[in-house]
Amino acid sequence: MNLLGTEQQIDVMTQHPCFNDFAHDHVGRVHLPVAPRCNIQCNFCERNMCATLAIQHPGWTAKLLSVTEAVNFIRSIIRSRKIDCSFVLGVAGPGDPLANAQTFETFGLIHKEYPYLIKCMSTNGLLLEDKLAEVVNVGVGALTVTINAVDSQVGKKIYFWVSYQGNIYRGEEAASLLIAKQFSGIRKAVDAGLTIKVNTVLIPGINDGQMLEIARLIKEVGVKLMNIMPLIPMGKMRNWPAPTCDELRMKRQECEKIIPQFRRCEQCRADIVYLP
Repeated sequence: MNLLGTEQQIDVMTQHPCFNDFAHDHVGRVHLPVAPRCNIQCNFCERNMCATLAIQHPGWTAKLLSVTEAVNFIRSIIRSRKIDCSFVLGVAGPGDPLANAQTFETFGLIHKEYPYLIKCMSTNGLLLEDKLAEVVNVGVGALTVTINAVDSQVGKKIYFWVSYQGNIYRGEEAASLLIAKQFSGIRKAVDAGLTIKVNTVLIPGINDGQMLEIARLIKEVGVKLMNIMPLIPMGKMRNWPAPTCDELRMKRQECEKIIPQFRRCEQCRADIVYLP
């Protein structure tokens, strides 16, 4: 059942800077760092408090914002830009938005005041099915789900642990659980009318052989767009090689035969403010 309607879906695909090349240069984006906790640990991930705003890195923020601070920040932006307040509001960390009650409090309050803003979140998808009703209720119409493997043998090399319903899972069991929850959540979210993009971190020698299969499976469940991003060597993978520009370009070209590719991703911080 489509709970959002086609109008909001069309808005996302034409007006969201992370879904549309033209919008990328003309529509702003504001990420609110209100979600500190994460429910999985990726081997390449390091969440960090980094005051150097020029450094782009997913999961990095200068500081965390409280719900009140985040709502007031959006109010101040809109009041200061009386004529043009065209921007997309997102929560992308520094942890997983769905694992933090602050995400829903923040979106809920802002949606009441500014229902016209496109609202999105970036998530690992573990809790997507569980939290979908809340996601829709607070006005979120766009989701980016990070899927790095569709085979638990590959996934166990990427995910150190997964925490779900009070239990910690590791190895192939963790990867299998995460992959299953990601796809069940995406199916339900598409049925509810949300527009979905999938991010995939390209890790040479680990999941580079999975790109075409990921592209095929996400298209089958209704994903609109794929974004293959290069590994930033960090965490347990700090010494792992990043893909070359040619490797990245080749994988995008191969997968584009299956599903449209987004090439403008800047691997933004959890606190980015870009207002053109």
